[in-house]
Amino acid sequence: MRINPKIFIGLGFLLILAYFLQDIVLGHDQYATGIQKARTEKNNSFRRAKDSPLNAEQRDHFDSLRYYAPDKAFRITAKLERFATPDTIAIPLTDGKADQYLRWGKATFELNQQPQQLVLLLKVNDDKPELFVPFTDKTNGFDTYGGGRYLDIALPAEKDKQVVLDFNAAYNPFCAYNNEYACPVPPADNRLVVPVPAGEKSFPEIDHTGHSH
Repeated sequence: MRINPKIFIGLGFLLILAYFLQDIVLGHDQYATGIQKARTEKNNSFRRAKDSPLNAEQRDHFDSLRYYAPDKAFRITAKLERFATPDTIAIPLTDGKADQYLRWGKATFELNQQPQQLVLLLKVNDDKPELFVPFTDKTNGFDTYGGGRYLDIALPAEKDKQVVLDFNAAYNPFCAYNNEYACPVPPADNRLVVPVPAGEKSFPEIDHTGHSH
């Protein structure tokens, strides 16, 4: 019995297509599941007095932080540029003081078909091997906290030419929940001129009747 080789080619193509589609669907589902798991863990930590920035009254009424749905379009691979001689800058805090950071490098990318860039900071005398990216965007004061949001990024390897900016992991500073905290103010270099509808939304205030608004 002779089998037309074109059948094998056709079957092979269908198998490749099936794997490709499976990777897209399952890849997104697995990614979204990971994001949701991290969000559930954060909600649980906010209920615990020792971990939470919320005061006792806020914790009594706390249900969940508010988020945009996970969207892989906002997990962006950016071009990484390290600064040859990082300078130390003072980042103002909301209480009028300041923290010292190194201007470690820069990430450049496109969002809404527009070129964007963010300066990557490294806190001076901090044990955490991670970069800090405070930023503002056009959702601030509407769906998200007016003072901007933060990203944390694992310190890239020396050979890395790219860095992943996952805005689905963008989070609020503690002063978004409780004004007793002092938080770094995003620098002018990190003002994005487009909306970033990803990550954590603004925290609903609790009035004295126990209702959120």
